[in-house]
Amino acid sequence: MLSLVIPVYRNEENLSRLLAELGSLRQHFQDDLEVVFVVDGSPDRSLEILRERLPNETLNSQLVSLSRNFGSFSAILAGLTVGTGDYFAVMAADLQEPPDLILRFHQMLKSDTADVVFGYRSKRSDPWLSDAASSLFWLIYRKLVVKEMPKGGVDVFACSREVRDHLLRFREVNTNLIALLFWLGFRRHFIEYERAPRHAGVSAWTFVKKLEYCLNSIFNFTDLPVRFLLIAGATGSALATLAGLVVLIARLRGQVPVPGYTVIVLSTLFFGGLITFGLGILGQYLWLVLQNARGRPNYLIAKSERYAEADASAARSTRTASGR
Repeated sequence: MLSLVIPVYRNEENLSRLLAELGSLRQHFQDDLEVVFVVDGSPDRSLEILRERLPNETLNSQLVSLSRNFGSFSAILAGLTVGTGDYFAVMAADLQEPPDLILRFHQMLKSDTADVVFGYRSKRSDPWLSDAASSLFWLIYRKLVVKEMPKGGVDVFACSREVRDHLLRFREVNTNLIALLFWLGFRRHFIEYERAPRHAGVSAWTFVKKLEYCLNSIFNFTDLPVRFLLIAGATGSALATLAGLVVLIARLRGQVPVPGYTVIVLSTLFFGGLITFGLGILGQYLWLVLQNARGRPNYLIAKSERYAEADASAARSTRTASGR
């Protein structure tokens, strides 16, 4: 059986199309399929709609509601925890990733060709500025942090139960699940797909969340910022020493009418900015240490419900009677 985890946040307008696509996916699925919806403290009617629709859908499903919004990675972890399948896959509720990608994931895992399957984007239908910023981030991330990461990054994946179990042993907060999967190793396979434009609703993936994702992805998996600070400090000290020698020679030769003014100003500006920047980097690492030392859970489940697959003819009759 495959457990398909779908985090849900501000997806009210996409749910009808999502359920229809999942019904079609179920018809083409030769093995058992379990869909785990995780409502991540969504402020719209997503939870109410799913609670109303799922009993009449031709899907074996679970509906998990978190006590508040914990973020997409925490919602995925919750879904992976309650899922009961032999294999696990993750899919976005906005359907920007093609649902038939799940079939290809499952075939790859079932054939025992790979333990983890990543879906990477060959093309994305996003605004050019967002596309350019994303490409730049993943370029830097591939060069300096996770060298195996595909060019377009990874949003969806599937894995075996063994990999799922190892992943759940991590207790890190504010982390990046995709980078953790690369850290785990195991046999990997990559499947290319084209990301579709969003059909309904507004993406909750705001600039602030993107920036938070960027920082967490870097600070949790590399000491590069600290090394950069060390190199910058060493370089600044060398330049300050060189500048001091130049000023000393100029002073001895009587070429400095106001002794030390330029060097003092430049040194103050440079080292002031460097110290402030360094404190910010160290503060970020200290914050991560504090968050992990507290041992708070990544999520809290408020309620979990299970729905058995409804009879196809009965489900169609119910949808017709309700005007859907």
